[in-house]
Amino acid sequence: MRLKDRIALITGASRGIGAAIAKRYAAEGAHVVCVARTTGALEELDDEIKALGGSATLVPLDLDKPQMIDGLAAPLFERFGRLDIVVGNAGMFGRMTPLHQFPPDLWEKVFRLNVHANQRLIRAVHPLLFASPAGRAIFVTSTVARDIRAYWGAYAASKAALEAMVLGYARECEQTSIRVNLVNPGGTRTRMRAEAFPGEDPAALPAPEDIAEVFVALAEAGWQKNGELVQARTFCGIGT
Repeated sequence: MRLKDRIALITGASRGIGAAIAKRYAAEGAHVVCVARTTGALEELDDEIKALGGSATLVPLDLDKPQMIDGLAAPLFERFGRLDIVVGNAGMFGRMTPLHQFPPDLWEKVFRLNVHANQRLIRAVHPLLFASPAGRAIFVTSTVARDIRAYWGAYAASKAALEAMVLGYARECEQTSIRVNLVNPGGTRTRMRAEAFPGEDPAALPAPEDIAEVFVALAEAGWQKNGELVQARTFCGIGT
């Protein structure tokens, strides 16, 4: 019960890495606030969390409409008075396309979800994290944010922007009890990975549950590192 009585908000919680984090946090004693677009998937997740003996609050919310994020803070403050953990996991891949052929509307949508929604999330939840004695914010990045590759377009550019934004936020929080870090999951058995590598054998990749430990460690009150980029596979002892 390493997260006993802590309140954790997770975006993109209905499947993949987000769902694995939510279930692991619940098993570790946290109350999880699960944010995702699909109500049905959230309800299935809620059933799984209850089966683990945990508890959850479900928030159906389309993060592609960042202005809706502004309404998160008030009801959470009224109910809990704080947030101890925020995991910005929601994201979208877009497509593998030469840059000069990338559709402008899709480019903007990828940035809305991967960058703008996370800025609005920080703006909304910062006072709630500040109200915690040990606020922890964790954002999910990608190898391609720094390992520049052809055809990765909006996804790579948006993750690079996310990293710059999150590391700047970490600097701003240095004199507070909030700790802000990035996690790079590496290749993981998710729907997004299948979009990027449709010919890849998913059985050759670690499952989201295999890397959940890194998110637990960074969420603990005792975690003091700030402004770090943590490689999930290395942290969890998973070979490349």
